[in-house]
Amino acid sequence: MRAARIWRRVLGVDNTVIDAVGFDEQAGAVVVAVRPQARARHRCGVCRRRCPRYDGGAGRRRWRAPDWGAVPVFVEAPVPRVRCAEHAVVVAAVPWARHGAGHTYGFDATVAWLAMQTSQTAVCELMRIAWRTVGAIVARVFADGDAGADRLAGVRRIGIDEVSYKKGHKYLTVVVDHDTGRLVWAAPGHGAAVLAGFFTALGPDRCAEITHVTSDAAGPVAATVARWCPAAVRCADPFHIVAWATGALDVERRAAWNRARGPRPAARPWAGAGYKSRTRSAGDPATAAVKNSRWALLKNPEHLTAAQRDQLAWIQAHDARLFRAWQLEEQLRLILKLPSAVAPDALEAWIEDATASGLPAFVGLARSITAQRPAILATIEHRLSNGRVESVNTKIRLIVRRGFGFHTPEAVIALAMLSLGGDRPRLPGRTNPRISQ
Repeated sequence: MRAARIWRRVLGVDNTVIDAVGFDEQAGAVVVAVRPQARARHRCGVCRRRCPRYDGGAGRRRWRAPDWGAVPVFVEAPVPRVRCAEHAVVVAAVPWARHGAGHTYGFDATVAWLAMQTSQTAVCELMRIAWRTVGAIVARVFADGDAGADRLAGVRRIGIDEVSYKKGHKYLTVVVDHDTGRLVWAAPGHGAAVLAGFFTALGPDRCAEITHVTSDAAGPVAATVARWCPAAVRCADPFHIVAWATGALDVERRAAWNRARGPRPAARPWAGAGYKSRTRSAGDPATAAVKNSRWALLKNPEHLTAAQRDQLAWIQAHDARLFRAWQLEEQLRLILKLPSAVAPDALEAWIEDATASGLPAFVGLARSITAQRPAILATIEHRLSNGRVESVNTKIRLIVRRGFGFHTPEAVIALAMLSLGGDRPRLPGRTNPRISQ
């Protein structure tokens, strides 16, 4: 095999002529002088159409290629300019790198793959590049792949949620395809205006093809979905419904603890700010039993330990209000698992029982359940939840934590779409990603 062909394999370049290979002592790197083959010359760097040559440009320039062992490698070539009918005078395209990039396709692909697997600090040290360069390469690879793909094609059942990516209430709105599990859309911010951007990108015709939408019970989400996809079935996420019930149960548990402690003593004007009254029975056995019952009340009955079952039996015998709250929470959790034929009647009976219970937290919960009743029954009928979306959110948080944070939401979105959008970049030269040797 000729040396030129070997170097084309090493660099991972096509339609390229190898002119010379040398070593730059000052840069401490191998420099490979190349030029495009005749069929790849004089093309617009933006649209890749063949165009007339304009001038020689700025002379020769270099692109960073993957290292050869422990030695950096650069590709060097002249960069003429061409006159494009659409884009005017522009730098000519080269077959080994993207337009405007300072790295070859192979280098970009390696960095993008590493960014999905490890921290940006490790990528910077391994690839000898700056922190911001990693983000720029990831955004470039994502934009290149996104330009040739319609991520919203064939979407029928979607899940919508918000995920925090940075301190200070910085959120991303994400949309996941239930059928494929792919992240199909993400944007910085949250609320109706941001979500409307997704449906605008989807278009009226494809909005009409959406059949099911899962989300939490947030009003802006429901209103936006009803506006853009009036024919879609909206399903309330059962996890959030159960979370409402456990929150109401915890409110009643704290109220029971305050009842067990007895009335608050009168304030003493001579007492300082750090004074704590000892007249309330915080150490009473009954008070301690209620205080330590949190997990006995919140855990599913089948997962209770023997000690927690004893705690629950004590509550049944000594605090009827708290035990009734636990019963209502468990009944709602079980209703979400019932067959769709019997669930409507059971849910209606639960709403009546909760309203008549006299427990303030559950009376308020009954009003919320009544407002979300159609979405809850749709969830039971179609057995859809935001589980896939929560899984994607967990992976996005892992991406942010592994990268030790990102300066812009666009960098998070680009890396999340690369990792979770179904078109993950591969390491150059790996024809089968499952083979590690």
